[in-house]
Amino acid sequence: MRKPLLLFVAALAVLASSPAAANVLAGPAEVIDGDTIDMTGTRIRLIGIDAPESAQQCRRDGAAWDCGRDAAAALHEILAGGPLECTALGTDRYGRTLATCRTALFDLGHEMVRRGFAVPFGDDAPADYAEARDFARQLQFGIWAGEFEEPAAWRAANPQAAPLLARAAADEVPARTAPQRPAREARYTNAFGCAIKGNHSRYGSYIYHLPGQKYYDATRPEALFCTEREAIAAGFRRSKE
Repeated sequence: MRKPLLLFVAALAVLASSPAAANVLAGPAEVIDGDTIDMTGTRIRLIGIDAPESAQQCRRDGAAWDCGRDAAAALHEILAGGPLECTALGTDRYGRTLATCRTALFDLGHEMVRRGFAVPFGDDAPADYAEARDFARQLQFGIWAGEFEEPAAWRAANPQAAPLLARAAADEVPARTAPQRPAREARYTNAFGCAIKGNHSRYGSYIYHLPGQKYYDATRPEALFCTEREAIAAGFRRSKE
């Protein structure tokens, strides 16, 4: 009797472990907006973050700018880091799969918050997302470079626009094509993230170095930026060489 009982217990263990494996999704993904992707027909909402909606605008340098489209562009750039794997944790009221996703380099949610194009959202946001938000806010990355409305508040104030966003993004913006950026928003990244090196010089100045500049390779970074605007907003000036 003992052997059949052991076999029955082992079978139960296998059945109990199989759903976890079934909840892992992998494959190519297309960007819908700053916190939503589509993986081979499965609409995935990144859990723990909230990004500006596709139609949402923020203010920067005294003017309106399409922060929602820039958020989508940032997520597209992160997805270029390699194969994607998502762990499904449930579904939301719209039927989207709630998941955490990562490439070989980045946790998508954490990196979107760190770049300043999303904020931590809900009770499921990991603790390090708050640290990433504080980092982005301190260096005025992304939406922190100007004025913005929390995405949830924007949706509440724009109930007629919000339901159309996902369809508009899918129909009007090629998901694999990042929206065009102004020249002043050129981004410098490498396999480790942002590539502009900020350094406190021995003369007391805060200097940033672009890839390819004379002292770039020899500079030990004290801060890293993705755009020159981010570096300037943090009080750094461009190296003359």
